[in-house]
Amino acid sequence: MSKLPSLSSRDIIRALRRAGFAEAPDRGKGSHRAFVRRIPGERMRLVIVPMGKDIPRGTLLSILEQAGLSRDEFLRLL
Repeated sequence: MSKLPSLSSRDIIRALRRAGFAEAPDRGKGSHRAFVRRIPGERMRLVIVPMGKDIPRGTLLSILEQAGLSRDEFLRLL
């Protein structure tokens, strides 16, 4: 398992978009943004990303869990 780098919310959002997530139109006001991915036959995934320069690793792990992505999958998307 690879070690996760320190990332900004901008980097995380870019990787989520590459994974097929789109911004949720009716959510994500203020200091957080919401992203959603709908895959037929699978439940909808909603991911909340706090806006900031450096996202703590624990928060990043939570985002990956919400997105259903492994560390390696996420690192490839960066």
